Amino acid sequence: MSHASVRAAGSGPSRFRRARRGALAAALLAAFALPGTAAAGGTLTCKLRFSMSGWSVFYKTSSGSGTVSCSNGQSFGVKIRAKGGGLTVGKSRIDHGTGEFAGVHRISDVLGSYASAEAHAGAARSSKAQVMTKGEVSLALAGTGQGWDLGVAFGKFTLSR
Repeated sequence: MSHASVRAAGSGPSRFRRARRGALAAALLAAFALPGTAAAGGTLTCKLRFSMSGWSVFYKTSSGSGTVSCSNGQSFGVKIRAKGGGLTVGKSRIDHGTGEFAGVHRISDVLGSYASAEAHAGAARSSKAQVMTKGEVSLALAGTGQGWDLGVAFGKFTLSR
């Protein structure tokens, strides 16, 4: 399974826009390269809208909430928890984050824990894109936010009702 994460930071508006576009492009390319992401009969298009915040000092933790909505008209609210460890330190907040699922047959397939790995470095306003997997289901996240962080972390990203 493939994991990818991109963290970019910029001080000026044009540098920020370029970093954000690059991070989003990397997430989309990685999502299409994951096994189980090909369009197949019976799969749903599902999206996540979310906000979350967290901190890290060797141990990384974040929490938040969001809404999952699918192409069949179903939707529900979710709680988000991200936990992991590594060589990391920082504090961050993501507002108006987005996610796109692949390999979903039922809306309930999006619930559970996704494996994640990331390298990050950022200060002030920054962008982030990350792809993670849970069996055949993958999730590509993108968002912008504020805070500062530095390090490498591994862990899980959990969606629950």
